[in-house]
Order: sequence, then structure tokens, then C-alpha cells
Amino acid sequence: MMNLRLARLEENSRTIVQVHGVSVGKGLTIIAGPCSVENERQLLETAMAVKEAGAQMLRGGVFKPRTSPYSFQGLGLKGLKLLDKARAVTGLPIVTEVLDTRDVSWVSEYADVLQIGARNMQNFSLLKEAGKSSRAVLLKRGMYSTIEEWLNCAEYILSEGNRNVILCERGIRSFESYTRNTLDLSSVPSVKELTHLPIIVDPSHGTGRPNLIGPMSLAAVACGADGLMIEVHVNPDEALSDKDQALTPGQFAALVKKLRSLKEFMEGSS
Repeated sequence: MMNLRLARLEENSRTIVQVHGVSVGKGLTIIAGPCSVENERQLLETAMAVKEAGAQMLRGGVFKPRTSPYSFQGLGLKGLKLLDKARAVTGLPIVTEVLDTRDVSWVSEYADVLQIGARNMQNFSLLKEAGKSSRAVLLKRGMYSTIEEWLNCAEYILSEGNRNVILCERGIRSFESYTRNTLDLSSVPSVKELTHLPIIVDPSHGTGRPNLIGPMSLAAVACGADGLMIEVHVNPDEALSDKDQALTPGQFAALVKKLRSLKEFMEGSS
């Protein structure tokens, strides 16, 4: 049973999460950037490109929970300092993942939004610690999780006093093998019916295929998503993680134009 902290009390009671001038839950918020922070050139070039294309926040991972312990695990503190520099250059607020309760406090010194990834959705100690933070929290849906389980995890954050929670649908694991995950866009109107929290969609992890990111981004906006989080890399072929699902800056810029046009059409038709 969901707690009243999540329940919508009235039609106009939706939460808008403010992140340094960006209003998540009002209009369309686009978060973009590389899966991993790899080096200064790669990050700054990508950051400037997504900023020019219309992104409002920069994403970049410095702690990478990889399936194999021998895969690139991220730059840690060095990566956070590079994100800090990218923010200074572009003015874009930073979204980055935190994996450990011990890291929440000091990662919060660099990040504007703390991301709780799919593998940690039910890490209740981490959720509670993030709930004590003053930073906004982006909570991704677990790959095997129901909507109710996901929302109960949001309750853990809210119950600690942090009201700035953003939900992120990133696909769930199914028997389908053509796509990386099965992007459950029915969760968007469902979450909007059940809660007051904003919800964004991650079509990069949701599909794992660049040719599907555009169509599913448009579909996400059409069904009411408050934003999108899209992986962009200046040279996807050289990316140290998730290179098969990253858009080039040019592809991203073309997609943003389509998204803005769709959003304007929907608002004009309402």
C-alpha cells in the first residue's frame, strides 16, 4: 500500500523539482551526456555539444556498476572534478550516480542531482541516505521491478524528508533479446495517475539501439513524460561504456528539434 507522501491529493498538486533554474516537471527537461566520464576533452566537447543542442542538464557517470569487474569502473573523484569543470564551462547542472552510502555526502558536494541506478533501486540504506541529502534524487526503475515496488522505493527517500525526487523509467528485463530492455512507457501515465512526482524516460538504456532512441523519445513525450535522459558521446565508437547505445552530437541535435516541435504541437492542441 502506498503512503500518502506519494499520493496525488488534487489535480494541480504535482511536484516540480527545481535544480538551479531547471524545473523538472514543468515543460520538457532534457538531460544528456556520456555514459561515463572518460577524460577532460571527451567530457567538455560532449557537454558543449549537448548544451548547444538544447539540453538543460548534463549526465555523466564516474562510478560505473558494471556486469564484469574487469570493465571500466569510472574515474571516481577525478571524474567528479571534471564534471565540476564542465558545469563551470556550460552552466549545466550535473546528474551523476552514487553507489554507496559512504559516498553520498561528498558526491553531493559536486553533483546537483544524485542518481540511484536500476541495480540499486532497492538498496534501502542508500535510499535513506539520499533522502537525508539536500540534493534532488533521480530514482531509476529496477530492471525486474513492478511499478508498486519502484514507488515504494521512492517512499524511502521521501520519508527521510527529501521531497525532490524524480522518477526515471529505463526499461525492464523481459524475454525479448532484440532490444537491451523492454521500455515500459505505460509506466509514465500510470505514475502520473498514482503520484505527484515528475517522471522522465531513459530511451538509451530502454532500447540499447541508437535507431530506436528517437522513436521512443517521441513516444515518451507523447504519453506525457516530463523529460528524457539520453546518452551522447562525441565519438561513440571510442566510448569506454555503452558505446552501442550512444548518439552522436549531430543525431542528438536533430532529435531535440523533433522533440521540441512535438511538445509545441501538443501544447497548442490542448
